[in-house]
Amino acid sequence: MSVDAYFAALPEAPRAQLTAMRAVLHGASQAENIPLSESLKWGQPSFAPPRKLGTPVRLSWSEKFPDHCAFLVHCQTTLVESWRHMYGAHFTYDGTRAVHLPLASSLPEDALHQMAVMAFTYHAAKT
Repeated sequence: MSVDAYFAALPEAPRAQLTAMRAVLHGASQAENIPLSESLKWGQPSFAPPRKLGTPVRLSWSEKFPDHCAFLVHCQTTLVESWRHMYGAHFTYDGTRAVHLPLASSLPEDALHQMAVMAFTYHAAKT
């Protein structure tokens, strides 16, 4: 399955939200001049910058939790903790791996843009 096929197979509401999130990820990468590669990892769309520059972002929706989409990063990064400090109760967090975005709310594009930049430059920012 391709990333496009993944999006095409989604119900309308999560497809719209994940498509908008995908656009934010690509906008952040373009604004920072960071090339991204798209692929499926663990059955989820993954958006990866060059390996030594940053860490991939995955997007997810599941019938098991149909009321939200997830913005996921590698669980061994400090990104979710940083976002928890930056955005507090603005999001729901899943440990050190995900931020959940309700389908019923408008997409916080500015926050997602900043989160994407932080992920895509994670390794470079640590040095």
